[in-house]
This record gives sequence, C-alpha cells and structure tokens, in this order.
Amino acid sequence: MKRLESSRLRLRQWRESDLAPFAKMNADPEVMRYFPSCLSEEQSNELVERFTRDIDETGWGFWAAELLESADFIGFIGINYNAQGLPFAPCVEVGWRLAVHHWGYGFATEGARLALGYAFTEAQLDDVVSMTPVANLASRRVMKKLRMIEQDKTFMHPKLERSSPLAEHVLCRMRRDEWIKYEKVQIV
Repeated sequence: MKRLESSRLRLRQWRESDLAPFAKMNADPEVMRYFPSCLSEEQSNELVERFTRDIDETGWGFWAAELLESADFIGFIGINYNAQGLPFAPCVEVGWRLAVHHWGYGFATEGARLALGYAFTEAQLDDVVSMTPVANLASRRVMKKLRMIEQDKTFMHPKLERSSPLAEHVLCRMRRDEWIKYEKVQIV
C-alpha cells in the first residue's frame, strides 16, 4: 500500500478508527452544505468501504488524510475514477472533504497537490478534473490555487434535479503537460 506525505499531511489507506470521525464529518450540515444531504453512519461507512476497495485494487483513490505531526484524521483527499454519466466521463477527479475545524489552513490544497503529483507521475494519467457547485467558492479557490483551468461552460450534474441550487457545476481540468510540480511527492 502506497501513501503520500507532505510536510504536514499523510494520505493513506483507511483504518477502522477513521469510521467514527468520518461519519461525524458527513453528518455535519456545514461540511455537507454543497451536497444534496448529510450522510447517515451507514452511508458514510459504505463510502469508506468503496474508497478502501478502490485503493486496494488500483493503488490510488480517495485516501484518508491525517496530520503528519499528530496522526489526527482530518478527512479525505485524493483522486477517484468517475464514470457516473457525467458529460465528460469517464474521468479521474481530484477531490477533498475535510472536517470544518481543519478548514482555512491550506490542507485541501496541500493534499490535492500530492494527489495530482501521484496522478501525473505514478499513475501516468493524461488529465484530471475537479468539479463543484457554482456556489462553492472555497473549493473553486482551491482549484485555482492548484492552477487547474476552469472550463468556459458549466454543466448540470446528472444526479441532481435541474431545479436544485446545487445542480449547476463548474468543471476544472489539468492536463499532465500543464502540470506544475509544487512539492516532491514521497511514495512510501
């Protein structure tokens, strides 16, 4: 099992001890503001099962994210294969979800840089996308800091009712030849 490390973060395979804090995070209306609903404990655990299976099968996915200094679980960051009927699918997306008390410290950007480094150097992917509802300005700022290029047109997420305020999404993309390496990716 590979893990990625930066000066402050470790992205790793999921552990049993991650289940409770992840479920708490997914039940937080602030964390889930740009998702259709909060998740039950069962739904949260099913996500972890899927994430774990993906990482076991491919070596990459949405990794559990922890602080390097304390080993505290803070959420997930990583890359994920997506074939959900999106207009640009199949694709690999970079994504993150962190507990509220870890927002504003640059962890999403730092971890996503690690994941992008892995995507382009180890997984040899040609391009990676990221998407979020138009209203999610915080995630859009992270995408901009990553130097992902926001596409000219928005799209309506196929899993959401067109009338939902979350349905309209922005799409950002980074191609391997556009990628600027920020940090050395350490694969352990």
